[in-house]
Formats: sequence, C-alpha cells, structure tokens
Amino acid sequence: MSRKSRIRAGSGVTLHDVGQAAGVSAITVSRVLHTPDKVSEALREKVLAAVEQLGYVPNRAARHLASARSHTVLVLIPSLSNTVFIDTLTGIEEVLQPAGYQLLIGNTHYDADQELQLLRAYLEHSPDGLLLTGLAQSEAFRNLVARHQLPAVHMMDLASDGRDCVGFSQEDAGRAMTAHLLARGYRRIAFLGAQLDERVQKRLAGYRAALSAAGCQPAHELLDPRPSSMQMGADMLDALLAAQPDCDAVFCCNDDLAIGLLARCQQRGIAVPARLAVAGFNDLAPSAWTTPPLTTIATPRHDIGRIAAQQLLARLQGKSGETACIDLGFALQHRQSS
Repeated sequence: MSRKSRIRAGSGVTLHDVGQAAGVSAITVSRVLHTPDKVSEALREKVLAAVEQLGYVPNRAARHLASARSHTVLVLIPSLSNTVFIDTLTGIEEVLQPAGYQLLIGNTHYDADQELQLLRAYLEHSPDGLLLTGLAQSEAFRNLVARHQLPAVHMMDLASDGRDCVGFSQEDAGRAMTAHLLARGYRRIAFLGAQLDERVQKRLAGYRAALSAAGCQPAHELLDPRPSSMQMGADMLDALLAAQPDCDAVFCCNDDLAIGLLARCQQRGIAVPARLAVAGFNDLAPSAWTTPPLTTIATPRHDIGRIAAQQLLARLQGKSGETACIDLGFALQHRQSS
C-alpha cells in the first residue's frame, strides 16, 4: 500500500469530517484544537468527543506533501532506564539508521493510557511504522493503529492472533526456571514480583504451572506493583522470611530484585544456595559478578530489537508477505546461586 493511500485511508479524517460529526464548522474545530481557551467548555467537549470518535490526528507531514514518507519509526518502550530496553533500542538503531530512518522514542512508563497519549502525539509526525513492547495495548490504541493503517511489530512476547511479533514465551521461561529449581531439589519455592506488567504476570503463570505439574504449592508470592529496584529486592527478602521462614528457594521476576536479595543475604549471613537458592531473570551484566554468581534467564533483547526492526523494514519496503511471529527463545544460565 502506498504512503499516499495510507494517509487518505487512515489519517484522511479531516477537520470538515470532525465538524460534521460535532455539528460545527471546520474553522470551529480548528479553533478548539489550537486555541481552546477561546471557545466554551460545552463546545470544546462536543468537538473533542468527535475527534475521539473519528480518530482525527493532525498530520504535519501531510500538510506539505501527502505522498511523502517521513522516514521515521515510532518506538514505544516502557522504560528508558531499564537495561533490557536500552539493549533493545540498540538493536533497532543498528537496522533502521543505516536504512535512513530516524527513531521517535516514547517512554510509556508501563502505563496503557500514557502509551495511547504518546501514540496520538507522535501520529502528528506521520511515522511510517511502529515498534512496540508487549501485546496488552488498550482497545483504543489498537483501533487508532488500525484506523491509520500503521505497520506495527510487537516485541518481547509471542502473539497467537496473527500480529507481527518478535520475542519469546515469557510463560515458558518462568516455567523453565521453576523446573530448574525443582530439579535441584528445592520444594518450597517463592516468587517475588515487581512492576507486575504483562510479562511479569506471564512469568508468574509459568512458575505456578511448573509447581502444579510437580505436585507442589507456591511457598509464598510477594507481588508489588511499584517499579523494581535492588532495595526492593532486599526488603522483599526480609518480608519473605518473616512470612515463610522455611522457604528454600526464591525466583525473582528480574535480576534487580535478585541482586538486592543476594546483598541482603550477605548482610544477614544467609548462605546461598545452602540455605536459600536465588534465581533472577534477564541475565543483566552484573549477574555474573554477584556473590555467588546469579542463576538467571538470558533473554535475547538486542536480537529482538534488531530482528523486529528488520521485520518492520521489510514491510515498509514492500518485501514482507504474511504476518510472522518469530520466537527467539531464551537460555537458562545456571550459576552458583542455585
């Protein structure tokens, strides 16, 4: 599909269309959008409701040349401070920048509403494609992407509904780590989770499934929706052992928690793994240098960014056919903490 046809089909909702839906003139719509303080609140609400209903987004590029490509790609990630997503961005840049594309990077802060707001804001710049994290976008987000016929590739997970995606099974990875701990002889295995985004929830589901298959029950689950940190991991160890002192292994949803937990074990004189086995997730660089080195799941985050960018680029260049879900797998790194 050409750029020109996509603009007309998706972004082609005009001020006149919005005005007709709201029962006002196009000039009034423009005034509401650009000088809202000069119109009444009732009129503003009526026009903005029509904007929302029709999915209208001002298209700066189309104002100059409707058939031109912007040579930009919108990348939505949940954190700009998390090494996992920095590595993913590096992989994306390696593919798209040599191909002449610039990145529009939006930090969603793990918030679906903010993700939608960022999409609306960046659509004004008429991106040629979209790379986004995970699969749990809001219905309004999905509708807006469909309305603008924006090519999109999802990263970090695997979809079963035909969406383009590059990642691995978060649930299988959670199951694999728990199975490893069970194979090592641990039976009272706890789970520590932070942030509680969709990927953490799937790791938790894998943990529960592995325990159930082995005829075991979770020793304890500590789930905190706040952002993850090493301090949280240390504090969670204290809370865990106060609630479940006979716990013999801990599966942390990420390495930040696990590294903080290991440090607190050292402070409290808790032998790892003799007294308590510890496992993390993501295999961050410090994980091989903790005391003892941390057992964790290595995730192909750089390759996820690189291959997702290649997949999107192929679509933008008209070289891609059917949608594809690419499973890059994961690797269990067994070290001395378990």
